[in-house]
Amino acid sequence: MNYLNSMYWEGYYINGLNLYLRGIKYMDKIMDGYIDYMKNEKKLRDNTLDAYVRDILKFKDHVIKKEDEDYINTNKTTIITYLTSLQRTGKSTSTISRNLASIRCFFQYLLNNQLIDEDPTLNLKTPKSERKIPEILTEEEIDLLLSQPKVDNAKGARDKAMLELLYATGLKASEMTSINIGDIDLELGILQIRENKNNRFIPVGDLAIETLNFYLQKYRMDCIDQSDRPLFTNYRGNRLTRQGFWKIIKEYTISTNINKKITPNTLRHSFAVHLIENGANIKLVQEMLGHSDLSTTQAYNIPSEDENLREVYKKLHSRA
Repeated sequence: MNYLNSMYWEGYYINGLNLYLRGIKYMDKIMDGYIDYMKNEKKLRDNTLDAYVRDILKFKDHVIKKEDEDYINTNKTTIITYLTSLQRTGKSTSTISRNLASIRCFFQYLLNNQLIDEDPTLNLKTPKSERKIPEILTEEEIDLLLSQPKVDNAKGARDKAMLELLYATGLKASEMTSINIGDIDLELGILQIRENKNNRFIPVGDLAIETLNFYLQKYRMDCIDQSDRPLFTNYRGNRLTRQGFWKIIKEYTISTNINKKITPNTLRHSFAVHLIENGANIKLVQEMLGHSDLSTTQAYNIPSEDENLREVYKKLHSRA
């Protein structure tokens, strides 16, 4: 190759390299603009923002390495191929759904800013999540767990009352720790859960009422008439936290030697499943659990019948 030809090809290479580098800078600028938009206009929390950006960067790397394409001007087929590759590597349905949401949000940003002519995620359907029920305890395991706290001291009496109430009502941990003394009618056996729009009323079984009465009469007599005081407190007299409640359940789980991961949710779902197995109406279980959507409760797959909530509870709950 003569000197002129050499100069020509060298110039062509440098030119192409410059164009390539300018392309990278352009795409980096777009990404910076997208991050700024998500942070300052969409006002996403740092963790959520990090997840969205991380998803897009992984998608970008896949497209550039595997498909040898410009990820900004990619097409629907490439996106589907990417999501399929996530599935093949064993990613969960929820992870794949989140990735699609991240990709969709990015391309909508590009479209809204006239950086692309068409959104390739249009009409792409989010995969349906698999509804998983946490591990369920048998009624024998429930009896074993609830027998662990010893009521000869304030902590044991409190813990016994909490565990009995949790299994008797199917409450969430956050609901349990937010109960005030005035929220429960010990004579009628009714608990009121205060919610943003509508309060929820749940029947409470005799065993739970008995342990609550003992705890309040023996260790909380000084504030039993103060309806706005928290029902369950820590050793400093402050409202028990959700994290503190989780630790209490973990403590008693260890002492039972039950080879299952037990959380407040485990007792919540055990409560629902045991009612259902005994023939309870799905709508009544929905009402007690506070599910806004019946389909959430239908994960338990039971037929429905028309019955009174309190009658069903008394008849079907093992500790009522």
